[in-house]
Amino acid sequence: MPAAYIPHGGGPAFFMHDGMADMFRPMGEFLARFSALLPAKPSAILIVTAHWEESAVTVTGGTNPALVYDYYGFPKETYSLTYPAPGSPELAAKVAALLQQAQIAVEVDPAHGWDHGVFIPLKVMYPQADIPVVAMSLKAGLDPEFHVAVGESLRPLRDEGMLIVGSGMSYHNLRQLGNGPAAAQFDHWLDDALHGDAAHRKTQLALWSTAPAGRLSHPREEHLLPLMVASGAGSDAPGRKLWRGLVGPTAVAAWAFD
Repeated sequence: MPAAYIPHGGGPAFFMHDGMADMFRPMGEFLARFSALLPAKPSAILIVTAHWEESAVTVTGGTNPALVYDYYGFPKETYSLTYPAPGSPELAAKVAALLQQAQIAVEVDPAHGWDHGVFIPLKVMYPQADIPVVAMSLKAGLDPEFHVAVGESLRPLRDEGMLIVGSGMSYHNLRQLGNGPAAAQFDHWLDDALHGDAAHRKTQLALWSTAPAGRLSHPREEHLLPLMVASGAGSDAPGRKLWRGLVGPTAVAAWAFD
C-alpha cells in the first residue's frame, strides 16, 4: 500500500452548495476517486492531520471517536455531518509500538476526536465509513526531519495493507489564496524535491522554508508537515504526483509514495 499526501479542502466546503463549494469541487472530485488509485481497499487508515499538535506524537485510541467541528462561520448543516467509521485501538497500539521502537515518544489518547482534517476528506474518499481509522497528531515545534523519521518508523504498516495518509494542503496561505504565481513556484519545487529516493526527499524537505516561495506558501507549516510523514513512510521509489488542481488561481497537489 502506498503512503499518500492529500489536500483536505477548506473546512466543510465539499458538503456546501455555494461559491466556495464550486472553488473546491475539482479537489473533491479527486478525493472521490482516490480509492481507485490504490492497489486494494486498505485494511485500516492512519491519517496524520494538520489540525492537531501535541508535545509528543499522539494517536487516537478510542473505538468510536467523536467528530470535532473545528471550523467557524459555516452553514448550520455542516455541524451535523457524520462519519461513523470505527476507531482501532489495535492499530493505535501498533503505531505506538513502532514509534517506541524508533525511540520516538508517543501517547495514545482514547478520548480525542477526529477534526476536520480527518473526517472531511475521509467522508469524500470512503463515504461507506467501513474502514477502521486512527488519527495522528503532529509534534509541536514542527521539525521536518523529525516528522520524516516518524514516517520511516511506520513503513511496516504498509506491508499489512494499511494506508498512511498525510492530510494538509501543499499551499496554505489564507491571506494570499489568490497568489497563483507563488503557489505554482512552490509546487514545481515540491515536484523536484519529491522526485527522488528517500534520502533525497528527506534532505530537500528539510530545506522547504528556503525553497522558492516556500515561506510565502506556508507562513506556518502545519499543513505541510503531514507531507513529511507520508514521504518518510515511502520507499526509495520517487514520489508520484497523483493530482494537481486549482483552488481559484492557486495550485494544490497530492502525491503518493510507494
